[in-house]
Amino acid sequence: MSNLILEIKNLSHSYDETNQIIQNINLEIEKLDRVAILGPSGCGKSTLLRLIAGLEKPNLGQIIIDGTVVSTEKFIVPPEKRKIGLVVQEKALFPHLSVYDNIGFGIKKNIDKKTITNDLLELLKIDSLKNKYPHEISGGEQQRVALARSLAPNPKLLMLDEPFSALDKDLKGVLYEEISQVFSERGSTILLVTHDSQEAEIMTKKQMKMEKGQFL
Repeated sequence: MSNLILEIKNLSHSYDETNQIIQNINLEIEKLDRVAILGPSGCGKSTLLRLIAGLEKPNLGQIIIDGTVVSTEKFIVPPEKRKIGLVVQEKALFPHLSVYDNIGFGIKKNIDKKTITNDLLELLKIDSLKNKYPHEISGGEQQRVALARSLAPNPKLLMLDEPFSALDKDLKGVLYEEISQVFSERGSTILLVTHDSQEAEIMTKKQMKMEKGQFL
């Protein structure tokens, strides 16, 4: 039985005929891997995550999640059926929901939502914020909530797209260490895209470089 959570085969994608964003990408990520893709803005990192998440359909190639083909040039499995999480810089918390309800939003009704939510509040050190709303907490606290919400459904793969780029340097240093520990304790499989080599080295075990839509 394969231990691969993510397999990408000969993936290419463009938004028009002249601008090839992703060029013949191949990638394998095993369970419990923590992988970073490093590269400058515009190199295709975020587009790759959107393709894996099912937000874009590739022009060529295959994306396979936990042994199931989820994307080809002919069909695409919707994002909500892929059992993966995506955390982005913008956080996108629900403004009308408390921290507690934001975290519990994606948990299926037949699972112990209360236990999972409370465990994540404690793990990410935001239990004192559970009754507050997004506008009442800081940017770093909002990012912790966004991570907790993405971890709550226990995704097979958690992807992070420059999640800390809007935070100040000192706060970043604290979050890198703490959240890396969270991933270790949870046994999470991680794919991080960033331009920050320090972030990649602290939070992941393997780093890959991308330039002009290709791995170097």
